[in-house]
Amino acid sequence: MKLRIFTEPQQGATYDELLAVAQTAERLGFDAFFRSDHYVRFGSGDPGAGSTDAWTTLAGLARETSTIRLGTLVTPVTFRLPGPLAISVAQVDQMSGGRVELGLGTGWLDVEHTAYGIPFPPIGERFGRFEEQLEIIAGLWTTPVGKTFSFEGAHYRLADSPALPKPVQSPKPPIIIGGAGAKRTPRLAARFADEYNLPFHPLDDTVVAFDRVRRACEAEGRESIRFSVAQTVCVGTDDAEIARRAEATGHGLAGLRASGLAGTPAEVVEKIGEFAKLGVERIYLQVLDLSDLDHLELIAAEVLPHV
Repeated sequence: MKLRIFTEPQQGATYDELLAVAQTAERLGFDAFFRSDHYVRFGSGDPGAGSTDAWTTLAGLARETSTIRLGTLVTPVTFRLPGPLAISVAQVDQMSGGRVELGLGTGWLDVEHTAYGIPFPPIGERFGRFEEQLEIIAGLWTTPVGKTFSFEGAHYRLADSPALPKPVQSPKPPIIIGGAGAKRTPRLAARFADEYNLPFHPLDDTVVAFDRVRRACEAEGRESIRFSVAQTVCVGTDDAEIARRAEATGHGLAGLRASGLAGTPAEVVEKIGEFAKLGVERIYLQVLDLSDLDHLELIAAEVLPHV
């Protein structure tokens, strides 16, 4: 089981704050540092410095870390055209020495699109764009050097692209597709993804979602796919510490214990074991209080060695 740190910078975090978390996570032996890709805060409250751009952040982290993997959960297809996105991710992969992963999704938060003048088409069109972007990005990365890539779709047209630059990872950086959709998401995951991620769902829902993806993989003639989940994490050595950290996240402790990874290290290790029985290979630990680096220290010392 790989444990990955997952952050939500749209809640108000500077690059320097994210750098501190990423470097601490690397030092402590976590497998990856991931961030969301959003432009406005969820809910009310102080937005702080506002959000930072996901791929600008990861480019900086690529040069200021050395071993930890880096990625997004998830980049919306509405934010960037597929050709420039393929270039950006390939460049960050080069800058990191081959440590980048791309989580890609349809986008869902309409207010951030309105706030920054980004078109937000209906969900059907977004899924159409999603599928074409997946095909284009993979095509650009895997086109042999010296050859060109062309694509004709309902939403995008590429003609004789040089398909450069290339990422370091061959044949391409891992692509992650997530979500609990019952039809289109499993089909696209089976066709394009290296990893399927189910965010913030209990064990029973996880079984159902994984089974849908397995059936979609069988229909594609594919033998396997990597499974992962994202869960809010809140670990403490005693009830008082757990409650304090829960309050800092803005979530109630009872809810976190039921639907997230909350409790003592032993409780959290036990629940991680339940996810492992379902085939989960990676857990993205959603850390909401980025100033609490002692939280990462505790998880690294008391949870990480046991999973």
